[in-house]
Amino acid sequence: MRIGCVKEIKNNEFRVGLTPDNVKNYVNAGHEVFIERDAGTGSGFSTDEYRGAGAIILDKAEEVWDKSEMIVKVKEPLKEEYSYFHEGLILYTYLHLAADRELMDAMLEAKVKGVAYETLIERDGSIPLLAPMSQIAGRLSIQEGAKYLEKPFGGCGVLLGGVPGTPRANVVIIGAGTVGTNACKIAVGMGANVTVIDVNLSRLSYLDDIFGSKIQTLMSSDGTIEKAVAKADLVIGSVLIPGKAAPKLMKRDYLKNMRPGSVIVDVAVDQGGCCETTKVTYHDAPTYVVDGVVHYCVGNMPGAVPRTSTIALTNATMCYGLQIADGGLEEACRKNEVLYSSVNTYQGSITCRNVADSFGMEHKEIKELMG
Repeated sequence: MRIGCVKEIKNNEFRVGLTPDNVKNYVNAGHEVFIERDAGTGSGFSTDEYRGAGAIILDKAEEVWDKSEMIVKVKEPLKEEYSYFHEGLILYTYLHLAADRELMDAMLEAKVKGVAYETLIERDGSIPLLAPMSQIAGRLSIQEGAKYLEKPFGGCGVLLGGVPGTPRANVVIIGAGTVGTNACKIAVGMGANVTVIDVNLSRLSYLDDIFGSKIQTLMSSDGTIEKAVAKADLVIGSVLIPGKAAPKLMKRDYLKNMRPGSVIVDVAVDQGGCCETTKVTYHDAPTYVVDGVVHYCVGNMPGAVPRTSTIALTNATMCYGLQIADGGLEEACRKNEVLYSSVNTYQGSITCRNVADSFGMEHKEIKELMG
């Protein structure tokens, strides 16, 4: 198969879909790999490294898209890239279609085979292609939240761990999945008072076993969230329903009871966010203020640490990418049924139920479409 990887063009996105080691794996398996010049420089990978691994270097992104049967990216294509779509193209990347109707429509019209990292669910229920970025985003959420609590950045001037004789900051984490667990780990490590809220009692029990008396766990409800965030200095939104728009658990009304200069970090922003006041921001202008509360809603948080993020992501995506390349998408799905869950669009149809439900549309079963 002809595999392509282009430079990410999203604002302040420095990750890349393939490392030189990944290229070598594809080439050794008999595939042809096209890399846009300087695609990996933001993550510390030179064009010479890609060439040495066996890649064919092309000067323009358009050339890579045109020559490739499968494009491996990190972030969803932007509007400027829609014209590169062609029928039968396999697009292997994060898509987050539930929050991007325009992209979904463009892929459906071009009959692109959209394979989304974020909806691939393994047999044990894990989401292996989302997990590494969730781990990074969870840890970054506390790091960034702590920074924006500083007065020069618009915060109320609270140190997460405090010092002897002063109160510690109150951190509320809504969602106890991978993002929430990693946020909890860093917040506890920095000495904050941590409250974790979730609807899954088993998950809360798991975190209680790990962190013990260092955290407070609460069952999620509107009342519980409202009371908890009223006392919070930092709120982390980390709710995920694979492929579906995030539920709006943080109501705008709750903000009026929060301390001026408190901070919300909405990690769920890629799926529309779990706060009613969430809107996408970028690393060059990451925050805005609503009702005195600082909002950090960067849609590609792991892009701030691209070297770590690229290696972590491609460690996970490589094995599935090779399966698709070796047999084609249809044969790969038949051999490994897990891959069916990652296909969001196919031959002009929506094949992910959660994406379709987000727009009130019908979906078609991917197994039936593939035959």
